[in-house]
Amino acid sequence: MRNTKNDILVWLPSPMGDAILCTPALRAIRRCFQSSKISFLAKPVVHEVLSPSSFNDEWLEQQSDNTFGIVKMLKRYDFTHAVLFKNSFASGLAAFLTGIPVRIGYAREMRGHLLTDKLYPPKLRYNRFKPFSMIDYYLAIASWLGADITDRNLELLTDPQEDKSLRTKIPKLANHEKPVVVIVPGGAFGPSKCWPSERFAQTADWLISNYNATVIISVAPTPPEKQIAKKICHLSKHKLVNLAENPVGLGELKSLFSIADLIISNDTGPRHIATALGRKVISLFGPNNPAWTETGYEKEIQLIGQANCAPCDKPICKKNEHLCMKAITVEMVCNAAKTLFENKI
Repeated sequence: MRNTKNDILVWLPSPMGDAILCTPALRAIRRCFQSSKISFLAKPVVHEVLSPSSFNDEWLEQQSDNTFGIVKMLKRYDFTHAVLFKNSFASGLAAFLTGIPVRIGYAREMRGHLLTDKLYPPKLRYNRFKPFSMIDYYLAIASWLGADITDRNLELLTDPQEDKSLRTKIPKLANHEKPVVVIVPGGAFGPSKCWPSERFAQTADWLISNYNATVIISVAPTPPEKQIAKKICHLSKHKLVNLAENPVGLGELKSLFSIADLIISNDTGPRHIATALGRKVISLFGPNNPAWTETGYEKEIQLIGQANCAPCDKPICKKNEHLCMKAITVEMVCNAAKTLFENKI
């Protein structure tokens, strides 16, 4: 496939975090097939977070999960290859029904017979998937295509127009002299990933008292996450910037992260935005195994809540007490922030 002019469809994973973890593979494919046309197919949220991008020539937005509607759209093109980073039966079926000659992806979700070129994820006993970084999971596909996969760094770009828009929405960022700290207290996976709101509030107070920081609470525009942000702001002794009251788009959020001195986040998608933009990060882990999202990023401190029931990988805690996340103390987070602020890491 190398050094030939192909028309390549790359179907991206749907979760925002997974799409960002896919960027090393996307970069590797672009470098390997510079003379080929590469089109990305993705949900709108993935399109937004990965744009602007130097890894593709065209974007195709997946507006629905209707397989036959997707097939109708794809048949307008003459794709020679379909690279399926999306792990679903429907993506394999759509590529098959479109008649794309070469269909590459993992043989899982009962779609192996729909692929021409199959990779197999490592498994443990009882047919369970072996935990390992999704970066390497996606890079394995790029490697199979013949790409150089030595560069594992996540990568995102910001849009200058979004930078300008952000400063209009949050004027205090225009000429900020204080450290900017973004707190991400939610998580699309479920409430089991969330550190207690009162601890985020106490951490915010410590950052303001010790570093005169501007603390910004960033949440998704959903009722549960808005309520989390409201609670943190209510519990804090200081005035925090609550993005639930002044929402920003994903492009503006990337711009915000790009100027932040520190991001403190549950194990959720924005954590990967911070990493991809080269920021200092404190990541809080409880129910999920950190091996799945390991980046080797040197500016990140991971705090892992130790509990006999963790990692359980469940979106809702089944225990009477949320042991894993409560095992992470405010002192642990503040000490990690001190280490990062004082450039000890």
